[in-house]
Amino acid sequence: MTSRERQSLRNGLLFISPWMLGFAAFIAYPLGASMYYSLCDYSVLKPPVFVGTANYQELFSDPVFWVSLYNTLYFAAFFLPLATVLAISLALLLNTGVRGMTVYRTIFFLPSLTPLVALGILWMWMLNGEYGVVNHVLNFVLNPLGLEAPIWLQSTTWSKPAIVLMSLWGVGHAVVIYLAGLQDIPKQLYEAADLDGARWFSKVRHITIPLLSPAIFFNVVMGLIMALQVFALPYVLTDGEGGPARSTIFYAMYLYNCAFRYLRMGYASAMAWILFLIIMALTLVVYRLSRGRVHYAG
Repeated sequence: MTSRERQSLRNGLLFISPWMLGFAAFIAYPLGASMYYSLCDYSVLKPPVFVGTANYQELFSDPVFWVSLYNTLYFAAFFLPLATVLAISLALLLNTGVRGMTVYRTIFFLPSLTPLVALGILWMWMLNGEYGVVNHVLNFVLNPLGLEAPIWLQSTTWSKPAIVLMSLWGVGHAVVIYLAGLQDIPKQLYEAADLDGARWFSKVRHITIPLLSPAIFFNVVMGLIMALQVFALPYVLTDGEGGPARSTIFYAMYLYNCAFRYLRMGYASAMAWILFLIIMALTLVVYRLSRGRVHYAG
């Protein structure tokens, strides 16, 4: 290596050294520490004691762990398809040439900027079984039929659907991505379809969805990862307890409680690595299922 090459290498390392230090301090070290602590009995207040795979073995016999995993998968199974359909539908509506469309786009995007804590408190009042505005409207429709509105967050049957409903409020980010993808689709394709007499649904099915598939794939993967880490809304709504009867205790909530309420940091670290493996496995399944269905231009 010549002196000029050594100088270039030194200068390059100096330029990337802030990123390397940040990566080592905030990503590499926490990952390594959590892996080590997952093999230890560690309460933060005392030095960690190595126990091997005892935390992982205890996890599989912990009924609350299985309940939290079921609740999380339930949430993801319903939230992800509903959010995808809703976001694409809104993007299609916001891609029309209606006057004042910029205002409408802003209105639909703003809810996604609302802090989740404020959003949780707002929905807690709206879904109140006795005084909430949602049940007030529902009872106006259902009472003449001899039916009653659900009590939502006080019901083990309706608590998870209620959180799914609240989470759909923040699909604005996905709508923006879909809207950008729609505007990249060549208009000549729609004009050719019009000449062939294609109807609106045929154009959406054979032109819009295939060419929007990269954006759909991206949003589905990101939505899956976020859905499996749902935390803020149920935590605010139940004060971290996951009531009623643990029907809203999600995986990330139980992990947080183990780490910071019960001071079982080793147990929580084992849960974190299990969650990582679940997310990685489901993401790989999505990648496999997307083969031949995602169409990139060019």
